[in-house]
Amino acid sequence: MVAPERTNVVLIGMPGSGKSTVGVLLAKRSARGFVDTDLLIQTATGQTLQEIVDRSGYQTLRKVEERELLQIELARHVIATGGSAVYSDAAMQHLRRSGVIVFLDVSLATVEARIGDFSLRGISKRADQSIQALFHERGRLYRQYADIIVSADTLDQEQTCDHILAAIRQRAG
Repeated sequence: MVAPERTNVVLIGMPGSGKSTVGVLLAKRSARGFVDTDLLIQTATGQTLQEIVDRSGYQTLRKVEERELLQIELARHVIATGGSAVYSDAAMQHLRRSGVIVFLDVSLATVEARIGDFSLRGISKRADQSIQALFHERGRLYRQYADIIVSADTLDQEQTCDHILAAIRQRAG
C-alpha cells in the first residue's frame, strides 16, 4: 500500500500565533484551500468556542475539537488548528498522515499582547490554570508534533509565510 501524499500544511500554535491569518495568506500563495478548524467546531455545534467552554467546560471543547479534526479528509489545504488540537494524539496523527505539521512559535509576551482578554477567546484550559502554565504545557506538545518550527515572533505575516514555504521546499528536497 502506498502512503498518502502529505499535501496539506497543518498550522499549530498558541492562540495569537497567527495560524488563521498566516493560513489564509499561505493558502493563496501555495494554491491550496484553507480550513480553520475553530470555524468547523462553531459550525458543527452552533456555538462559539467561548460558549462551549462556558456551558459545557473545556474538556467538552477538546472532545468536539478531536471529533472534527478526525473527520478532516482533505488534500492540498492549509489547515489552521485550534490551539488545543495537540491534546489529541489521535487527531494529530490523523492530520500528519496527509500533511506537514508547522508550529508557529511565538513568545508568551507576543501571545499576551495579541490576545488581550483571554476570557473572551474560548481557550481550552482548566479554570485554575494561568496562561503562563498553559503556554509552557502546550509548548512541549507543539514541539513534539511539529515537523517544522517557525519562530514567528519578529516576523510579519508575509515573512512567516516565506519561512514556511522555504522549509517545505527544503523538506521536499
